[in-house]
Amino acid sequence: MPAPKAQEAVSVSVFVQRLSATRRGARLARRLAVHQLDLWGVPYGSQVSEAVALVVAELAANSVLHGRVPGRDFELRLRCDRAAGVVRVEVSDTHQARPKPPEPVPDPEYADGGRGLLLVAALAVRWGVADRHGPGKTVWAECALSAPSSPDHS
Repeated sequence: MPAPKAQEAVSVSVFVQRLSATRRGARLARRLAVHQLDLWGVPYGSQVSEAVALVVAELAANSVLHGRVPGRDFELRLRCDRAAGVVRVEVSDTHQARPKPPEPVPDPEYADGGRGLLLVAALAVRWGVADRHGPGKTVWAECALSAPSSPDHS
């Protein structure tokens, strides 16, 4: 009888949760994301955890504010791919409208909003919008698992 083959370590982990399309649901999405990252070995308060938390907060808030369809939830999906070195954040809702690419805020001193996707673009390696099964869309962003290294000042 041949010896059993060694199993490869799992390098992809997935978390999926449907949440109410409310401000409370958006806050919960962020809390669940950092908790799940910690379970996957990305510690609370680390640069990676903070970046993913901000991306989740922005995408969930946009889903609640601009993608809400009464009576419909939104979905948060996290995919930690250690081999690729990224955490993919996906927020899906049932509204057909697509987010516009971020533009610089014309007068930041007086603008009430418009910085969310600029923040996502700054924190993510890449981001985009995809069709989803059923009505609506998925807005996604990929954040690097390793924080950028600081310059050595020795």
